[in-house]
Amino acid sequence: MWSPKNQQVMIPTPGTALRQYGLGAVNYVTGETVVLVRLHKRRTEVAELLQALLEKHPAGQIFVVLDNVNTHMDGKIEQILRANHGRLILLYLPTYSPWLNPIEMLWRHYRREVTHCEFFTTLSDLIQATLDFFERYNRYPQKTLSIIGSSYFALLP
Repeated sequence: MWSPKNQQVMIPTPGTALRQYGLGAVNYVTGETVVLVRLHKRRTEVAELLQALLEKHPAGQIFVVLDNVNTHMDGKIEQILRANHGRLILLYLPTYSPWLNPIEMLWRHYRREVTHCEFFTTLSDLIQATLDFFERYNRYPQKTLSIIGSSYFALLP
């Protein structure tokens, strides 16, 4: 962007810094995603995401890869683990290694497709665009598998 010397360009902003956070998981085998949009991304919200995964997959073991952030370790999460002993297994990645977490590739793709160089007049418009993105990709899981680099992508018809 350019502007005449000594003349500042005014860029419209929504005003107050309203925020919401996306928490998500992607199934490395099926390409299906579970995404929650919340006011915070603290331990409570991580526990909600784990509970949503358990409800979505009521049988069998669920392995969840998490980055090594302190919000991913807490009493609420420990309580969910104990209640689902042997069914929910958390695998923690080394600290500062987002490239090892497959969903980070999908978040990067989301930012390029939905939020890059976009101005949303309301927070609800942004949230709707976010939910639409993940709903659209849930309809085409092969595309998600390709983005996250899943080797299962090659096995699909």
